[in-house]
Amino acid sequence: MTTTTAAVLVPLLPLAAAVAILLTGHRAPGYVRPLAVLPTLTAAALAVLVAVRQAGEEPVRAATRLAPTGNDALPIELALNIDGFAALVAVLVTLVATCVQLYSTSYLRADARYPSYAALVSLFTAAMLLVVLTDDLVVLLVGWEVMGISSYFLIGHHWETPAARAASLKAFLVTKLGDVPFLIGVIALAADAGTFRISGITTALTSPLAPGGLDHPTLIALLLLAGVAGKSAQVPLHTWLPDAMAGPTPVSALIHAATMVAAGVYFVARLLPVFAASEAALLVLAVVAALTMVGAALAALAQDDLKRVLAYSTIGQLGLMTGALAVADREAAVFHLLTHGVFKALLFLAAGVLIHAAGTGSLTALARLRGLARRAPDAYWAMAIGLLALAAVPPFSGFFSKEAVLGAAEHAALDPAPGVPAAAGWTVLVAGLATALLTAAYAARLWLVAFHDPARTRAQPLPAHEPQGPATTAVLWLLAVPALALGPAYLVLPDWLDGGDLAPTPATSALATCAALAGSVAAWAAWRRAYEDDRPADPAPALLGPLYRHAAAGFHLDAAWSAAFARPTRAAARLVRFLDHAVVETYVRGAAGAPGLLGALTRRAQTGNVQTYLSVLAAGALVLAVAAVTAAAGE
Repeated sequence: MTTTTAAVLVPLLPLAAAVAILLTGHRAPGYVRPLAVLPTLTAAALAVLVAVRQAGEEPVRAATRLAPTGNDALPIELALNIDGFAALVAVLVTLVATCVQLYSTSYLRADARYPSYAALVSLFTAAMLLVVLTDDLVVLLVGWEVMGISSYFLIGHHWETPAARAASLKAFLVTKLGDVPFLIGVIALAADAGTFRISGITTALTSPLAPGGLDHPTLIALLLLAGVAGKSAQVPLHTWLPDAMAGPTPVSALIHAATMVAAGVYFVARLLPVFAASEAALLVLAVVAALTMVGAALAALAQDDLKRVLAYSTIGQLGLMTGALAVADREAAVFHLLTHGVFKALLFLAAGVLIHAAGTGSLTALARLRGLARRAPDAYWAMAIGLLALAAVPPFSGFFSKEAVLGAAEHAALDPAPGVPAAAGWTVLVAGLATALLTAAYAARLWLVAFHDPARTRAQPLPAHEPQGPATTAVLWLLAVPALALGPAYLVLPDWLDGGDLAPTPATSALATCAALAGSVAAWAAWRRAYEDDRPADPAPALLGPLYRHAAAGFHLDAAWSAAFARPTRAAARLVRFLDHAVVETYVRGAAGAPGLLGALTRRAQTGNVQTYLSVLAAGALVLAVAAVTAAAGE
């Protein structure tokens, strides 16, 4: 099988599975689980095959004309791009999707809507793979939007609950708010570059032998950044992601680890030369990344719900990836994208087992998890491994990828490459070190409060629930291996990523490790102090002080969005309703009533009584005579 054929089958297999499940799922439910797992598993095997073949090789590209645009120089093409970067991300997507589908066969085995769920997960996976492997911006937009509508249905899977309905609608509307300028930016980029082909755009901007450039690089980059902020949950369009936790936990794992939120980071990485063409755009990207990573880490430290802690954690880690891109280091961003995808999937799927054991539905307060370490040991140890990777504790994978980001920021701050502002490097470096401290603090807090609270502050014993099946346990340990051991991949990743040094640097490694240690110790000390004072052992209020209330509310950004957009929209709707009732309906009622009134008056005059007619005639003649006499006297 050729590399091109294998790569084409990678997105086609999940797509075919989605169609087959939608057509036959309710008539033949016994085939849903094989159709959900086997095609995605086969796609994962093919993605691994493609990735192995692409190590150190030139990109493989193929295209066929899909549709004319009215401009022969700008056709829409069904184009394929297979380089080491795309191949690695495709492996991540298919691996996590396979784990989610396998996990869901047990987790949702009693769900009546499992067939539609499995079909949507397969469609979601195919759409992300289309984004990863296409070389045409318009085709990328198709995958981009299919992911959006798939996420709407998956987040609202439990549509009978108000929280799920509101969360799905919010996710759809907030991401669409970014997609409008994103679409304009894509059109402007193609018009400036003269092609929709991503490889053609990047070659024109990076090759010294290819003349050309963009006429409006800053404007185009900022328009594209709006869509990226929506999809990858960056400030200020990140508010949909914590609420999306109302969906099933496997959906959260898929969205956070390998699809949707990863799409924006992947897009910027693919088109990094477009952003690097403008120092202003890189600086804006750095500021957005810094605000996102620090703000999300503070918010995660104050959350009481397990999945919301992980959701804000994802936002912060995505901020780290965009920070690496802001200093023009694609390799570091992709490395962290890969490790984060693995350990975040592990965290969410372990959380799903714990939530099931607690019997509390989609959302579970940390206090409700007390005592589950003995009842769900596999999930407990998987959660511990995931949190250690998240906190960037060596030798777990998160340490190496986070150090690659901080090393890139240090290099940009002290010895920036041409076109990369030193201010962007310093911004990302300082914010990254602060995030390292806060991440370790909220990871330690989650572990302590959820699993190691003192006995006298524990909640009532939890009722027994049916344990998850062996497939769930197998998935957890399958993901635990790369979460623990993927870090040394920095030695071989340059073979796929066109070079780049991903080795940890001594300065940032020491600083970040000390920051992580300080955050963990501070969380433990505050937790221990609360325990000794016989108070609920949550270190967050002591660690955050007056910031705690604001961080718990996500720094009131939802309220700000409501004040800026929702309230004016509702006020405008009330004004339109008033005008409709008081003006438009009054006019319509008047236009309809006036002929009736005129008819009624006419009917009163036409009585058919001859005496009345003669009386009126005489009265009229008398009036005319009086008028004539008056006029004559006046002359």
